[in-house]
Amino acid sequence: MTDKFGGATSYVRAPAQGLWGSGDTTERDDIAVVEVIAAKLAPEFWRSLRERIERELSQEEIIIRAQEIIPL
Repeated sequence: MTDKFGGATSYVRAPAQGLWGSGDTTERDDIAVVEVIAAKLAPEFWRSLRERIERELSQEEIIIRAQEIIPL
């Protein structure tokens, strides 16, 4: 991330957990958040990265969220 976008911030120590229903049980996941601020969104890069991470971590879905930032 630093090579492509100049930096990244990781929130892996945050006490974040994901919970969801699966039949009669509740599934649990630990959540890690990585924030990258970039001048351009580069959707093809992020789509490719998401697909690779899903395969490598055997996850059904990895969420990559993008939003416009307006420096004030």
